[in-house]
Amino acid sequence: MTSLSRPFKTAAYGQVALVGKALASPARLELLELLAQSPCTVEVLARQIDQSVANTSHHLKSLKHAHLVRTERQGLHVQYSLAGPDVAMLLSSLQSVAQRHLAELARLSRDFFGPDSALEPVPHDDLLARLTSGEAILVDVRPAKEFEAGHLPGAISVPLDALADHLAQLPTDRTLVAYCRGPFCTFSADAVRQLRASGFDARRADISVHSADSALSAAAGV
Repeated sequence: MTSLSRPFKTAAYGQVALVGKALASPARLELLELLAQSPCTVEVLARQIDQSVANTSHHLKSLKHAHLVRTERQGLHVQYSLAGPDVAMLLSSLQSVAQRHLAELARLSRDFFGPDSALEPVPHDDLLARLTSGEAILVDVRPAKEFEAGHLPGAISVPLDALADHLAQLPTDRTLVAYCRGPFCTFSADAVRQLRASGFDARRADISVHSADSALSAAAGV
């Protein structure tokens, strides 16, 4: 006999599957990562993911259908944002699971970042200890707009494209730990290369504003 709960379960998981379907695209995952930093228009997003406005609009429509993003008209433009902070946490969890269980993803990261140990992300416990002791300071190398929309406590804003102009203002007596949008954002690696070439003790963190836990956020604000 078919359980009376079967129609409910099938329908409920069908709704959950809408989210999974919306996430089943590299471009849409990157769009969520960008929107986790700050709201954006489709034109800006299209440039950042290197796709046409039409393709980007199609991806955003899929994300909106799954209620992962929302829109707000501002003048002549439509601005997209995440439907809620839980969407950013979902993306962060998905990235963490993939990093833990997909050997191919680990290989891709090793091949891209290379053998330079300075580009290996600082382990969580090590970073926590360094921030708590004051030996390190977080440097947010995302664009200023993204920093203003939200950042880790105690972090200083030094956008990657303006890094060379701010070297004289950076402390030389502490380790500079650069972070950006998350584990697959390359801004922090580029920043570390520039900082080390200029004589700074610099490391990279693969955290984001949404992935850092409360202990790390508290330590960053010390």
